[in-house]
Amino acid sequence: MTTPPGLRERKKQATREALREAALRLAVERGPDQVRVEDIAEAAGVSPRTYNNYFASREQAIVSAVTADREARIAAAVAARPAGVRLADAVTEAVVEQYTNTSGEREQQALLLITTHTALRDAFLDATAGIEPSLTAVLAERLGDAGTHTARVLAASVAAAVRIALESWLRPAGTAGAAGSFGAGGLVVPSGSLPDQLRATLAPLAPAFDAAERHTRP
Repeated sequence: MTTPPGLRERKKQATREALREAALRLAVERGPDQVRVEDIAEAAGVSPRTYNNYFASREQAIVSAVTADREARIAAAVAARPAGVRLADAVTEAVVEQYTNTSGEREQQALLLITTHTALRDAFLDATAGIEPSLTAVLAERLGDAGTHTARVLAASVAAAVRIALESWLRPAGTAGAAGSFGAGGLVVPSGSLPDQLRATLAPLAPAFDAAERHTRP
């Protein structure tokens, strides 16, 4: 059973959520370039110093309206899959499910900002690194891999694959070649199907997941 968060942790979660909401609201109202960290902190009722305990930049706070707790939800979805489900499939479906669940108004507003501002796209891509810690823990438990690096390597590979898929999805029209080659600004219309992009970049990892699972079988 999961222990419910204590009062201190609930307060921290509430502060983080208030900062996310304030950052997105101000960015929608004024445009991201016209929002300062001090503005976000004031709107959330905290000091700039407190703000810096939660986010490293205004872009990170704005983007978190989409990415909030996603890494934990991916890990939880993998953990919830029945033991008989192939691990590679469990991870792929968990990632696709969480990265395509953006139907809420808040998520749509944030995605619109991300596709029109380079700095927000960069922060959105950087957020994929957050997948690694929580997914590592779940994979280590699933594989009985508490003492080796297998779970961490697999989780880091998943994070890298997700970033590559998102880079491809968000590449400006007419831009080809190197990953991360984004334009200086202007609207980026996401290209192709994000679920297909995610499945394509995660597919090469399947043999490694299969080998790790075989290693744990008696």
